[in-house]
Amino acid sequence: MPKQQHLCPALVVAAPSSGSGKTTVVAAIARYFTNLGKTVRVFKTGPDFIDPNFLAFASGQPVYQLDFWMCGEAHCKALVAEAAQQADLILIEGVMGMFDGQCSSADIAAVLGIPVLAVIDAAAMAQTFAAIAFGLSHYRQDVAMYGVFANRVGSAGHAQMLKDALADSLTFCGYLQKNSGLTLPERHLGLVQAEELADLDQRLDLAAAMLAETAKLKLPPPVALQAPQAEPLPLLLVNCTIAIARDKAFSFIYQANLDVLQQLGAHLVFFSPIAGDELPLCDALYLPGGYPELHLQALQANQVLMQQIRLHAQSKPILAECGGMLYLNRSLSDVDGVSAELCGVLDATAQMQDRLCALGLVEADFSGQKLRGHSFHYSKTQSQQWVLCTPIAQSGREMDPVWQQEKLIASYIHWYFPYNPQLVASIFKGEL
Repeated sequence: MPKQQHLCPALVVAAPSSGSGKTTVVAAIARYFTNLGKTVRVFKTGPDFIDPNFLAFASGQPVYQLDFWMCGEAHCKALVAEAAQQADLILIEGVMGMFDGQCSSADIAAVLGIPVLAVIDAAAMAQTFAAIAFGLSHYRQDVAMYGVFANRVGSAGHAQMLKDALADSLTFCGYLQKNSGLTLPERHLGLVQAEELADLDQRLDLAAAMLAETAKLKLPPPVALQAPQAEPLPLLLVNCTIAIARDKAFSFIYQANLDVLQQLGAHLVFFSPIAGDELPLCDALYLPGGYPELHLQALQANQVLMQQIRLHAQSKPILAECGGMLYLNRSLSDVDGVSAELCGVLDATAQMQDRLCALGLVEADFSGQKLRGHSFHYSKTQSQQWVLCTPIAQSGREMDPVWQQEKLIASYIHWYFPYNPQLVASIFKGEL
């Protein structure tokens, strides 16, 4: 199949470790160039939901995830090449440390041929900054280093010290000072959600203004990005209306999932359980993950919706992921033991824990048809439902099961629909 090639300036923004401030720096760069009238397309390495919300807010453009195992290498290449058709700049935020994981930031950079901007937290170091930068740039010969960015710098003098220590082969691309008010708050699944920060616009504009003063902000050289031209998906969901819960309680939705449903022919309608919405007229229901445990009172108060969902479940398809599944259980208790009676569609109860219960990319086998996704949760579920299959993590261990009841499929997994669109269509048509 012929490949399409597009030229676009692009950077992978990586770091020595998690917590270095990659998201803040990427969001600031995206907002800076967006404010200049440039179209900035941002991607996130790995299956994360929360960072992409901030990056979408900063750039004003949808953000997609990149992981060669969960998404497929060809699919990742296609997403980036497609973005290059209309973007002035592509930024790919890395994951964890630059070389960490089975699809690391370095892997993304090497496979796509995109240079790396390394963000290093310099708050408690001086010349060691240069040693870390040198190590990052020389650890793998197949990764090109564009430059180095210092985060949480104490002063302009501190920044100059960091710059002077760098090897001649490395470019100092600027810095952000610590105690700048730009740090983004966190909770148990990562950062708080973008829509929860009323002053996020002001924070991002401040970050962009700071970058203008302290960084060498110019577009990097164009990169040739190419991918095979994909065949259009069959219209397996034409005339199918899918209602999707979307609000602060149910916000973990891959943009690529919505794209696939529409490419399959589905009509999507959105509703907010915590705002008191009723269930829209629909043929199928999609309940994604999120933070239902933070909105128990509002969810329990919407009795009309819960009754409508119970009726829907008697004859129509439902796909429930993680927090969406917890909403369908008989009850959910938070870490303090405060419990709410919820939909009761599933014969199950769940209890929030004070520590992580499961984390990893997973694959499930639906009678020979496979689908991949991601599991990341702080709750435990006791369920009496029939087990459809037991997903296997990328590491090889067994994960929490996929439960089935009539045309309802429920699990802790956030599925990645583009991995197997035909199977996804079968789920929403109730054909499993």
